[in-house]
Amino acid sequence: MAEVDIFQFASPAWLWLLSAVVLIPLLYGGLRLYARKKLRRLGNIRTLTTLMPDSSPARGWVKIAFLSLAVGFIALALARPQMGSKLRSAETEGREIVLVVDVSNSMLADDVSPSRMERTRYAISRLLESMKDDRVGVVAFADEAEVLLPITGDYKMARSMVRRLSPTLIARQGTNIGNALDVALLSFTESTHNKNSRVIILITDGEAHDVDTEAAIERAKADGVMICAIGIGTPEGVPLSINGTIMEDEDGKMVVTKLGEALLQHIADETEGVYMRSRNDAFGLDEVVGYLDELEATKLLHITFEEYEEQYQWFLGAALLMLVAESLILRRKNPMLKGVTLFERETKTINRKKQ
Repeated sequence: MAEVDIFQFASPAWLWLLSAVVLIPLLYGGLRLYARKKLRRLGNIRTLTTLMPDSSPARGWVKIAFLSLAVGFIALALARPQMGSKLRSAETEGREIVLVVDVSNSMLADDVSPSRMERTRYAISRLLESMKDDRVGVVAFADEAEVLLPITGDYKMARSMVRRLSPTLIARQGTNIGNALDVALLSFTESTHNKNSRVIILITDGEAHDVDTEAAIERAKADGVMICAIGIGTPEGVPLSINGTIMEDEDGKMVVTKLGEALLQHIADETEGVYMRSRNDAFGLDEVVGYLDELEATKLLHITFEEYEEQYQWFLGAALLMLVAESLILRRKNPMLKGVTLFERETKTINRKKQ
């Protein structure tokens, strides 16, 4: 058990009340200006001030300052500040799985209903709903690769990231599988080195246009990472249509996107993984997970916070002190404290100069 100090708010929605710390003095200042404007209608301000010797504007500002601070401390107390002082570590059997998803324009093809991209998003979301102990990360790629989600056990966040999968995520188009695998290999944590504990699930149509795939395969083998591949599309291919427009190449010929199975099968074979072709009735993820479940699971270390200690009472105490101080300060001078010039020293100095 390791100790660490972590600060958080259990109910941060209440923090909006902190705006009152600024708004209350602003409102008070506005009301004072309005009152002063009305006094001018009755006569000269200096003359009227001499008729009200017990009036003390400074006292009003001090009271408002204490009231504003009290509201601020109450807002912090309502937000329930907590200090986490303990960590709990537990071992579970599972794997680290990085989903490497092709988001190139060819994934918009509709040879898999309703489209390769939509079918991929749906299948991954279903997979995440069934996960329990595995950790998962998401990498999107086209000609470049980007880590959308680092390795995590937060499946809700993972589903949110998967819904974002789209060709618009990557500016440079293409299908650079080698670069994508390199980025995925860097995503694994240092705590998992055992065989079968690191898995990449590559989802693509396999139309690679790079020369780095072989080098990435060798790095995966050296790191003990298994790569399972899912080919989405058909070997016959279909014309690539984007927003209803049939795409053409530089020679004006219609672009046909086909499934490149040979490369995907090669990647899986070289890393002791499995290759599956996606179909309308079965995407292939369930079969890949079934294959992984037949292998010996690895123990993963999960570290979570065991408890948080509430700290709101300190802020409530500070708020109470501010309210007590505010109540003790009278708006007008106390006849019993005429000798105390805490709020009027500057005024008396000015009067002496006038005399």
